[in-house]
Amino acid sequence: MPETRRVWLFATCLVDSLFPEVGEAVLDVLEGQSVQVDFPFEQTCCGQPAYNAGFRDEARAMALRFLDVFAPEPELAPVVCPSGSCAAMIRHGYPELLRDRPEPLARARALAGQTYEFSEYLVDILGVTQVSLSETNVSGAIAYHPSCHLLRGLKVDRQPRRLLAGLKGVTLVELPEGHDCCGFGGLFAVKHADVSGEILKRKLEAVRQSGARFVAGCDLSCLMHIEGGLRRAGSPVRCLHIAQLLMGEPRVHH
Repeated sequence: MPETRRVWLFATCLVDSLFPEVGEAVLDVLEGQSVQVDFPFEQTCCGQPAYNAGFRDEARAMALRFLDVFAPEPELAPVVCPSGSCAAMIRHGYPELLRDRPEPLARARALAGQTYEFSEYLVDILGVTQVSLSETNVSGAIAYHPSCHLLRGLKVDRQPRRLLAGLKGVTLVELPEGHDCCGFGGLFAVKHADVSGEILKRKLEAVRQSGARFVAGCDLSCLMHIEGGLRRAGSPVRCLHIAQLLMGEPRVHH
């Protein structure tokens, strides 16, 4: 019998509010790898929107709340998060916010060392190269979008690519200028909508040139932004979180 590991699942706001099926997929995949998943119902936002908008006091309060929920024990369990941007906030934003408060700073640093993006945890901690649920009803060409916080903030790139390459019936294709931003950037898309829209146009053209039927990624914020553009353009291409593909039964909305 494989060793049973225990993790906390931090669902994120977008999963909780808009895409619960992604949270269910994450749970299914982790449990399929003999991981005991605990879900603290007291969890809220990690504070990244406030942090990025310059509201440091509000973000600090949310960071302290997060520590109370996810770091209540002397021995921390890993926190797994289906979002590169939220994981980057916990790893990098919390120690910066709490740098002048020694006790919570120590807790924040300990939590940062135990926080993993979903694909990172599967590959780097569990040693997974192919998920056993990889029989998927999605086939054909899939393009991978490397979101900015995941790629640049966490240096995670090979892990999702490795998992996607293990899917049966799927061909992983490269996006032209694939490492470029999609234009979302959280509040950036609201405050600078025109610039965000122009950046998105380049990403949509890259998707078209790739010939992909689906765009896969690890951050729902980027996937939501890209799919919104695809739908407005009348494209049949759809976006899926990597957990949905690994689960094997993604719900594709047309």
